[in-house]
Formats: sequence, structure tokens, C-alpha cells
Amino acid sequence: QVQLVESGGGLVQPGGSLRLSCAASTNIFNLYTMGWYRQAPGKQRELVAIISMSGATNYADSVKGRFTISRDNAKNTVYLQMNSLKPEDTAVYYCNRHPPIEDYWGQGTQVTVSS
Repeated sequence: QVQLVESGGGLVQPGGSLRLSCAASTNIFNLYTMGWYRQAPGKQRELVAIISMSGATNYADSVKGRFTISRDNAKNTVYLQMNSLKPEDTAVYYCNRHPPIEDYWGQGTQVTVSS
């Protein structure tokens, strides 16, 4: 059973930074494009950023220039560095393959941006 465990969320003031981590239970994820997703209250889950096996990245327009996705295949871990956070970034953040596999959704990590 593949497991993804997200961590690093918390409460931060507008303009602050957080670094999220996603640890996979197997190195099989080194073979796939990985993504960070988020779901705000009352909204559908949305794709935030993706990173390919080779390290190519792509971002949602709403986070471009503020968020950076990276991966460490030796550690089976994907990261999301979030800078210049805004209240509208408040959401539960998840990682998964891209496209996502339904059975792989974890618990996510809560990010709250508020003064």
C-alpha cells in the first residue's frame, strides 16, 4: 500500500513563508510526475504545481513566482516552498501523482494565512 504523508503546514501571517514536505512510502514515485494540490473550504481541490521526473516544473497562475516545487528522489520526498503567502492560499495541501491516483490521497497538511 503506497502512502503519502504531508507535513509542514501551519499558521502564518500574510507575506510569510512555509515549506511543505511530502514523503512517499516507496521509491516508485521517483518514476512519475508529482504534484501538489490544495482544497480551500467550500471549493474543489485544485492543482498548485507539478514536477516531472527530470525536474521540469509548472505552476498554477495564482502561485507562479511565489511557490517552488522540488523533489529529492533519494529521499522519496517532494517539497513545496511557499513564499509571499496570501490569505487566499489558506487550504489543506496534498501531494499525489499527476494525474492523481484516487487511492493515494493522504490526510494533507493545513495551511492558514491570517493576521
